[in-house]
Order: sequence, then structure tokens, then C-alpha cells
Amino acid sequence: MTFDPRTISTPVFTVLQELYTTTKNQETLKEHKNQAIELYTYLSTWGMLRLKAEETALSQKGKKQVVEKYFKCLEKLSERKDIANQQGLNTLKNLSVDDYLGLTGLGLEIAQEFSFWANAIYDDVKGDN
Repeated sequence: MTFDPRTISTPVFTVLQELYTTTKNQETLKEHKNQAIELYTYLSTWGMLRLKAEETALSQKGKKQVVEKYFKCLEKLSERKDIANQQGLNTLKNLSVDDYLGLTGLGLEIAQEFSFWANAIYDDVKGDN
């Protein structure tokens, strides 16, 4: 099997590009960019289980959209069901230690891509970054 580094980059680029092109509000664009950049730090500090729990608590639509897209990318790339939906917290909670740690490793790689692509796609969005 040949490794293609675009495997992780492409879905992340696609979801962030979609959010960028469908959002007209400058404040929401700032929230998208900031949240995408902060995903890696949050995930490496607090873990995937807390990020999934935080998704339901986020009140700012822009931030919530990015976290939802993150979990959709994770679900797609990991080929695990019920991560991006309402069952996601239970799915993560019930994984074996090895599966959870492996998924976290993939999640960190995806979060790095979110940070890179946020700077590239939202390059014209200025503010808190």
C-alpha cells in the first residue's frame, strides 16, 4: 500500500474551504480561523473525550462548526462510525485504550492540518490569531 500524504490534507482542506466560502459574516470567519488553529493545543492538553464533550457546550456557531467538521474528518479518515454524531461521546468513552490512543494520534495529525489550512484558507481574515 502506498502512503499518500494528501489522505489527511484533502478532507481538511475541503471542509475548511466549504466553511470559508459559505460564510459571509467576518466575525464568524474569525471564529472559524481561531478555532481551527487552536484545535491542536486543546486536543493535546485536554484530550479527545473532552473536545467531544466541549462540542455540545460550544455556543458560538463558528467555533462549533469547526469542531463538528473536525470530528467528521476524524470519522471519515479513521473509518469508525458514530464519532461525529450524538453517539460520539459514548463511542470514544467505550473504546479500548489502544484504540483510543490510536484515534488520538490520528486526531492530532488532523488537528495540525486544520491549523495549517486555516492559515492558508483564511489568510485574509484578520483579528485574534
